[in-house]
Amino acid sequence: MTTRTAWQKSSFCGEGDNCVYVSAAPGTLVRVADRADPAHLVLATTQAAWADFLRVVKESG
Repeated sequence: MTTRTAWQKSSFCGEGDNCVYVSAAPGTLVRVADRADPAHLVLATTQAAWADFLRVVKESG
């Protein structure tokens, strides 16, 4: 049985599908994809590293 991945579109996106998407992977990973990339490459990182990234982005304004 295949499990579908639930992707969440960035809240800073405009119209269309040219945007960054994030998905919680099984276990402790977070996946990030840029749908503008024709290859649909996915970056996987830990939840802790993703939380640190978001904190720095928010602090940077």
